[in-house]
Amino acid sequence: MMSSYFVVVVLLSFYTPSITFGCLLSAVYCLLSMALNDQQTNAYIGLGSNLGDRAGNLLMGVRGMLDAGLEVARLSQVYQTEPVETFAQPAFLNMVAQLQSNSLPTPEEVMERLLQVEHSLGRTRNLTKGPRIIDLDLLLYNDETRNTQFLTLPHPRLHQRRFVLAPLAELAAQQVHPILHVTISELLASLEDQSEVKPWLGTV
Repeated sequence: MMSSYFVVVVLLSFYTPSITFGCLLSAVYCLLSMALNDQQTNAYIGLGSNLGDRAGNLLMGVRGMLDAGLEVARLSQVYQTEPVETFAQPAFLNMVAQLQSNSLPTPEEVMERLLQVEHSLGRTRNLTKGPRIIDLDLLLYNDETRNTQFLTLPHPRLHQRRFVLAPLAELAAQQVHPILHVTISELLASLEDQSEVKPWLGTV
């Protein structure tokens, strides 16, 4: 941020009538925009549902995040995915949302808001890895790491799951996993999980 301010000052100090003021303002705007983008925090949320109106549940999950004050910048496409690491149950719809803000709450606060959204939409946890109306997982938060009873960052099974990596790679292919030190696209390319993950075409 300071380096961008320095360049702006230099530009202004060398301003001459031969340089139009409009061009100078454009350069200043670009530099300041770059500086602001450098300060932006990015977090990635995995969404899933395999009960009821699955697509509607995903939309309600996104709406819930917005209502909770989380700035949703981008969404991946929706995928229909095969349940993994569990017993027989309906297929899931999965997607990933990118949160982006220069004032994003802490990872713990984001997780707390996601749990509140899940609860408001009727999520229960009566059965481990059972069917669910909505699932909201904090996958990544910049390059931060956590290992507490409340929160593990990055998500501990992110690198093992095709239904997470496929939509995540749409939004953050070059994001580096802060523990494994490889990109999301590299994780997807080397993934052993061969479960079915395909773009959802809007049919049951």
